Amino acid sequence: ILWCSWEFKFIELDDAYATGSSIMPQKKNPDVAELVRGKTGRVYGDLMGLLTVMKGLPLAYNKDMQEDKEPVFDALDTVEMCIPVFAAMLDTMTVRTDNMRAAAGKGFINATDCADYLTKKGMPFRDAYTATGRLVAECTAKGKTLEELTLAELKEVSNLFGTDVYEALKLENCMALRGSCGGPAVSETRRQIEAVEAFVQSREKE
Repeated sequence: ILWCSWEFKFIELDDAYATGSSIMPQKKNPDVAELVRGKTGRVYGDLMGLLTVMKGLPLAYNKDMQEDKEPVFDALDTVEMCIPVFAAMLDTMTVRTDNMRAAAGKGFINATDCADYLTKKGMPFRDAYTATGRLVAECTAKGKTLEELTLAELKEVSNLFGTDVYEALKLENCMALRGSCGGPAVSETRRQIEAVEAFVQSREKE
């Protein structure tokens, strides 16, 4: 829902799973996502009702447990209704990778890599940290990203910068270095996807 908003526009839902606004012609409401979000409250309510019934039992079977059927059946019916529609919504949505890439470049997420670059060139990290901070401030003032600074602009802060800095600041390379469990490296992301797919397949066999 957040990613559909104009502030992000990371994804765009198919018209079959969205509607227009009654007052704002430019707006596209992610109906299915919003309805499922609402249904989540209903399922949580079923869970809390069931837990409250069971919590009050001292031992064995009591007539209270007549109340355990309705929330279980309602939760299952609700989830089974939501999943196929939500899955179809995901299958037909468009992922705006161009907007994602542009957004990734605005947060100076490669600033640490810039400091690491200077450290590898022999500068103490505390000085590299300060130098990178100066560059970030300069970028903010000029409306640039770190990788958009010219080599001359970089060298005004430190002569240790060379043309190889642009490879170090490239977001794709920065991501590739984060290969720890759960990290954003492509190899790690693929591993996580494969793990989820294997889990789903194992559940389907059961």
